[in-house]
Amino acid sequence: MQDTIRGDARVIEDISPFCTESDAIHHSIDSYGNAFHWFRLDTPRHLPQAAAALHKAGARLAMVTAYNRRQLSEPMQEVCYHFELKGIIYNLTVTLNGEWPTVPSITPLFANADWHEREMMELYDIQVTDHPNPRRLFLDEELDAGILNEAVPLSIMMNGACTTDLWERILKDKEKRP
Repeated sequence: MQDTIRGDARVIEDISPFCTESDAIHHSIDSYGNAFHWFRLDTPRHLPQAAAALHKAGARLAMVTAYNRRQLSEPMQEVCYHFELKGIIYNLTVTLNGEWPTVPSITPLFANADWHEREMMELYDIQVTDHPNPRRLFLDEELDAGILNEAVPLSIMMNGACTTDLWERILKDKEKRP
């Protein structure tokens, strides 16, 4: 590892075995001196073990982001869990596809993952297994899970490019249902 990369070497060593592809691990420092570690896990089933390494080191879950990707015309979603440990950001990314369409919950390790994971389930129909409280947060039970992914693609929503038009389309869709 380069000596310019800062971070907890033990955490990096503990997570690295879950990232075996050649470009699965990336370290960087931005122009302000902030250090970032990116780990693309081989499979979502490794997420709890990788998150446990961060939990053991005292990291906090800062944010969870999800987005759509396309590869070979196959729709895919990715989820990235962003952790902070001593001012350094550790990012765990998992790809959800036909081979592994779900992500395991890390709420048992990080209580604040609860709302993030429930929001992904409700708004974008990302399946989170073993979640302790999978109840909906916002939308009426009559609406299909993932309705927002149909109305506004997740990538656009994450960029903040939605308007009141979104809610008008959702309400109109709800009125059409029997």
